[in-house]
Amino acid sequence: MLSEDCERYVAIHHTLGFKFRIQAGLLRSFVIFAEAWGDDVVHAAQVVVWAREALSPAQRRNRLLTVRRFALAMRAEDPRHEMPSAGAFGRAARADPALYLDGRRDRPVAACSLMYRMLFGLLAATGLRSSEALALRVRDLGEDGLLVLETKFRKSRLVPVRHITRDALNVWLDAHPACADAPLLRSTAGTSPSYNTVGAAFRELIRSVGIRPPAGKPGARLHDLRHTFAVWSLERCGSDRAAIDRHMVALSTYLGHADVTDTYWYLQATPTLMTAIAQAGEALYRRDAT
Repeated sequence: MLSEDCERYVAIHHTLGFKFRIQAGLLRSFVIFAEAWGDDVVHAAQVVVWAREALSPAQRRNRLLTVRRFALAMRAEDPRHEMPSAGAFGRAARADPALYLDGRRDRPVAACSLMYRMLFGLLAATGLRSSEALALRVRDLGEDGLLVLETKFRKSRLVPVRHITRDALNVWLDAHPACADAPLLRSTAGTSPSYNTVGAAFRELIRSVGIRPPAGKPGARLHDLRHTFAVWSLERCGSDRAAIDRHMVALSTYLGHADVTDTYWYLQATPTLMTAIAQAGEALYRRDAT
């Protein structure tokens, strides 16, 4: 039965260490829907009908892809399971990130309280996911950098930090001593602020320093600091193609991406990068012409 297959699939993910809460809820909802129609395997048409009940395009696509991955796993055991097309609801739209380059990274950081200054500064300086930064403990700051254990893909990694970042963190810890298990960045109550609280504070700070999105564009997102770090890092390579090739692999590892193609998603065309591309293209043209 589908319900048995679903529970077995969810249990496997829990055993592997994934939280898998949202996905499990979606799959169980689909199974109830499918079994009400008498289905004992996944039918592509039923997936699309069920997914279309979601309120937004993003939710519909998430429903579709969650069940599609389930169907792919089940199909290895029973070829009767059908996989709906991944493009049934179109491709996911990418929100244009705001890039805080040319000194704009410093403006929000300088305008906030010390704890938020440390948090936003750390995100801007390291490109950490906000969830990773909020999960850091005092013990995770070592001589070689930050040990990131709570990662998106359950892959721990060591994130080297520049001396100026380390010095700032040491000053913070000297002023706010705590045990090794305490959150590295914490409020006066001794706990890490929630993601929603931090996101709201960041948006308020962006508005307070006069940075506004263009008309028709979404407002500031905390995740934009990660995009900014990726672009800023690539800009440091100049027009050295060999350095860029090496850097992309290193940057993907540093950011904790599962694949280097995920890193390409973070890159934006900026005047610095476009100038380097134009220079490389011109040099290639001149070489071929000779």
